[in-house]
Amino acid sequence: MYGILKLFSIFKRLNIRSLLALAGMAGPVVLVVGELVAALSSQKYDILNDSISSLALTRLGWVQTIGFLAIGLLMEIFVAGLLFNIRRARGFHLGIGVLVFFGFGLLLLGAFRTDPVGVPDTTEGTIHTIAATIVFWLFPLAVLLIAPSIKKDPSWHGLFKYTIVTGILAFALVLLVGFLEDTTSYFGLAERVLALNMIVWVEVTAIRLLRLSLNRPQRAEEMA
Repeated sequence: MYGILKLFSIFKRLNIRSLLALAGMAGPVVLVVGELVAALSSQKYDILNDSISSLALTRLGWVQTIGFLAIGLLMEIFVAGLLFNIRRARGFHLGIGVLVFFGFGLLLLGAFRTDPVGVPDTTEGTIHTIAATIVFWLFPLAVLLIAPSIKKDPSWHGLFKYTIVTGILAFALVLLVGFLEDTTSYFGLAERVLALNMIVWVEVTAIRLLRLSLNRPQRAEEMA
């Protein structure tokens, strides 16, 4: 009974910021579940060496496609939550804008499939490759631009060091993935570590936003 009452109490405190936070929390979960379902459905798929995008070419690849489309859409919704709930320092609006393009890039990854290895490049595959490259580079740029605002805001300050580490690690992993792309050895593993670094940051910040929305709801104009 206590558990039910507690859940009811939390439900009563939900607001628009809570919904924006839940969108950010749901995106990474949907993507990971979609990838696991697609990967486990194909015995020939090699998680360590094959790219994440090549999962779309497997029997249940459409599940992963849905995952990319879902996280792209939910990311765009979640960015609005960050925009209205972090005190702004220099570079904040640019960082938010970069995150918007990051989410749009994820949508493109779902809408356009990669080309199978060894076949001539297609328009669809080229768009996918360009979108993937842009997504990988946009994320670290976005989080490092937002980091000063996180440092300035007492409610978010605890995530400042983590955000800096995430951004620097993302840059390093992008370079590593680019190097391994020519060798194909452990490319899939490196790409997954890169993606994990991204989505964990989204999950952590979304959880922080949810906690703030439940504990101390604030008006959007107070964040200006």
